[in-house]
Amino acid sequence: MPPAAHLRPASAAARPRRDNAPDEQKRSFLRMASHELRTPLNSILGFSEILSSELYGPLGAPQYKEYAEIIQRSGQKLLKLVNQVLEIARLEAQTMDFDLRSEPLDLALDDAMAGLGDELAGLTVEVAGRGELPAVTADPRGLRTVLFHLLQNAAAFSPEGGVIFVSAQRLAGGVQIVVRDQGAGVDPAELPRLMNPFEQGENALTRRGEGAGLGLPIADLTCKAMGGRLTLASKPGKGLTAGVRLPAG
Repeated sequence: MPPAAHLRPASAAARPRRDNAPDEQKRSFLRMASHELRTPLNSILGFSEILSSELYGPLGAPQYKEYAEIIQRSGQKLLKLVNQVLEIARLEAQTMDFDLRSEPLDLALDDAMAGLGDELAGLTVEVAGRGELPAVTADPRGLRTVLFHLLQNAAAFSPEGGVIFVSAQRLAGGVQIVVRDQGAGVDPAELPRLMNPFEQGENALTRRGEGAGLGLPIADLTCKAMGGRLTLASKPGKGLTAGVRLPAG
């Protein structure tokens, strides 16, 4: 994660010392939760990997190796959930640091797609004007986080063989990034609910992947922290369109 200057109002330094106490309590809680949750999970993942690879010799019955692999996969899912919950908490507590700079959108999009790996299998990502996308002013990690979660959400609800459409255009004082899928879509009245943590669309049976409903809230809070905004548009049978507005780079 790149080092950065924390974004705070200029008047923050002038506030009474006691006003900083809640923020410090939040930071202390997040440090404790991060350590206490991740440490046992790292042990579970490490030892289950040793067992599943039979590093020190055969386990005996083949079921033992299968069970160790199941423990490892389950631990990875739980660690991913823990990381997302902690990220939501840091964003809501405004304890994350962001370094806003001019960032090439093409490179960030390539990195986000590479991070998704097999989640894009069987799908096509069609990027309008690829190689000539405009730059935006954003935190490098934050921008990739937003693009990753929007693409992941689109992939989760896309039909097999579907296309995810990505485009970006300069507008007055900013850049509008659009990610659109060919999924079943949702009722427009449901869209505000999808910005809340642990909320998911009604079409759970059409999902291609698993998730806890944290991707869109993380993307939304990250956009706000970088001075941008995330909007959603959808109709039943028309897929979901996510629009990100960020300052131009």
